[in-house]
Amino acid sequence: MAILITGIGELTTNDEVLGTVHDAAIVVDGPVVAWAGPASRAPDADERVDVEGRAALPGWVDSHTHLVFAGDRTAEFEARMAGEPYSAGGIAVTVEATRAAGDAELAANLRWHVAEAARQGTTCLETKTGYGLTVADEARSARIAAKVVDEVTFLGAHVVPPGADAESYADLVCGEMLDAVASSVHWADVFCETGAFDEAQSERVLLAAKQRGLGLRVHGNQLGAGPGVRLAVRAGAASVDHCSHLSESDIEALAGSGTVATLLPACDLSTRQPLAPARRLLDAGAKIALATNANPGSSYTTSMNFCVATAVLQMGLSVEEAVRAATLGGAQALRRGDVGVIRPGARADLHVLAAKSRTDLAYRPGVPLTWQVWRKGKLVA
Repeated sequence: MAILITGIGELTTNDEVLGTVHDAAIVVDGPVVAWAGPASRAPDADERVDVEGRAALPGWVDSHTHLVFAGDRTAEFEARMAGEPYSAGGIAVTVEATRAAGDAELAANLRWHVAEAARQGTTCLETKTGYGLTVADEARSARIAAKVVDEVTFLGAHVVPPGADAESYADLVCGEMLDAVASSVHWADVFCETGAFDEAQSERVLLAAKQRGLGLRVHGNQLGAGPGVRLAVRAGAASVDHCSHLSESDIEALAGSGTVATLLPACDLSTRQPLAPARRLLDAGAKIALATNANPGSSYTTSMNFCVATAVLQMGLSVEEAVRAATLGGAQALRRGDVGVIRPGARADLHVLAAKSRTDLAYRPGVPLTWQVWRKGKLVA
């Protein structure tokens, strides 16, 4: 059944031909967009929905989350706000709780967070393993995630488990653990950072994953200058995520590559790291994405709206650039052409705002602005 969604005061499409359309309409046919353009030219449909002048844009594409977890790290957050520095070691607290949780608890927690994100306009979401760090726990995390989210990433190389030898653990990640998760994941990631994995270990993980046919992602340059960006570019990774500490050569490398710099402003604020240099990256010609990094330790939010507002108010982006990074940019970071854009043939994911313009996302920060959410052609929120 075809549905005509009309009365869209401002439609952000991210399509090079359509651009931003005022007084717009969309025809949804099943899970895809059948037509988009000026309402005056809209074809007939079986059903009509009038959004009465509200703004609409593609659903958010959150390309970086860690939502297969159990437990709570409120105490760590309070200590950090009191002046304790953030370090990768806090992940071990969540690892312990996740290992102790049953499958049903992990699945229920994941579904709850995905639903929370959907109510705020997120229609495509990636999540990672990485809180199990044993073969069995990483495999079950991957299986659980594959039933719930759009994209699953293997992050066995999150941190070295307490008491383990880094080289021996890297061997496990590249061998038995990768074998156990491969059928449930699309991607592999590595935390290339002080306190986690060095450049050589990280490259071994990426090479093993590539040989298994997985796409590559890298956590890099979060806590300080390091090899993450150059490793990601050299390996042909789809994205390098965090990017809080970049040199000019890092920015040049990203601008000359197909690797997307995924920026995680909520995490930067929570860990009191510098905000990533979004303006410099865009001006240099690099591709950027915005994502939540939703996780219980360093960025416990599923609000892409918050990330967009922060990017505009504190990172030097225009509203149009921030919205694009949170939709099309996320799709590029996942190497998907069916989401993050409104055009015929794309997945019918639509975020209708309780506002007449996308500008309100930054102009009215913190205000709930999601009015309707459509995913695969169905009204879900």
